[in-house]
Amino acid sequence: MTDRMDDEKAQASAWFETLRDTIVTAFEGLEDSQTAGPTAGLPAGRFERTLTHRSSDDGSDAGGGIMSVMRGGRVFEKVGVNTSTVHGVLGAAAQRAMAARGVPGMDSDPRFWASGISLVAHMQNPHAPAVHMNTRMFWTPHAWWFGGGSDLNPCIEYADDTAHFHATQQRHLDPHGMDLYPRLKAWADEYFYIPHRNRARGVGGIFMDDHCTGDWAADFTLTQDIGRAFLPAYQPLVELRRDTPWTDADKDTQLIHRGLYAEYNLVYDRGTKFGLTTGHDANAVLMSLPPLAKWT
Repeated sequence: MTDRMDDEKAQASAWFETLRDTIVTAFEGLEDSQTAGPTAGLPAGRFERTLTHRSSDDGSDAGGGIMSVMRGGRVFEKVGVNTSTVHGVLGAAAQRAMAARGVPGMDSDPRFWASGISLVAHMQNPHAPAVHMNTRMFWTPHAWWFGGGSDLNPCIEYADDTAHFHATQQRHLDPHGMDLYPRLKAWADEYFYIPHRNRARGVGGIFMDDHCTGDWAADFTLTQDIGRAFLPAYQPLVELRRDTPWTDADKDTQLIHRGLYAEYNLVYDRGTKFGLTTGHDANAVLMSLPPLAKWT
């Protein structure tokens, strides 16, 4: 049985909030520096922050977070960078899901604590790739683990962009073991696959779940480095593609690809299912959905 791990929980929660603030500042900087192209005349986008709350079945406080969303910017059509720290008792369905994944003690003590950051960016320019990033820590009285990663979702693919994104991830992971990047890349390829479309939703990235070596400090450092890899992996791609001219056909391609992204998040994504079934703020859970999408 684990102890309460209060110090570790506080460190993890504080890190996710620090990472959020770093990314928010960088993205608002991209908005300020967008001075060319058809969206340059728009006001520079700014994040709106909204407190989110979660209540237990008996109405008692069960944590919450901050939903930070920018809409209609020069660079970002919609981007959310959410953080949350929640706690309570898992319901029967969630207990069964955890037990099926090998988490012990769910039948005797289904309490939980979870904290994390979740980011999804949908772009104005179809040539600038959409992206997803999420990292989290999960605790129960009998186990703890980390999870998450990031993956690139371009509607118009550029091989050089994909190579840069993956190389940056690998550079941050290799100090933790040369076998780690290939394993997490393969995991992302499997996790972000859409069976009913027989295709991946993007060009991959890295992903892990249930990560616990027994060394909390080492696993936390790995999780931090996954977060630190995000901006250097992604921001240069936005800066490279945000001024590329686009056509109506390019925009149509983007909207159709967004439909694919929405299908995955509503049908398969584990985080979406967990957030909705545990009673977290639905707007925060569904922040990942694009502002506009299209199906043919």
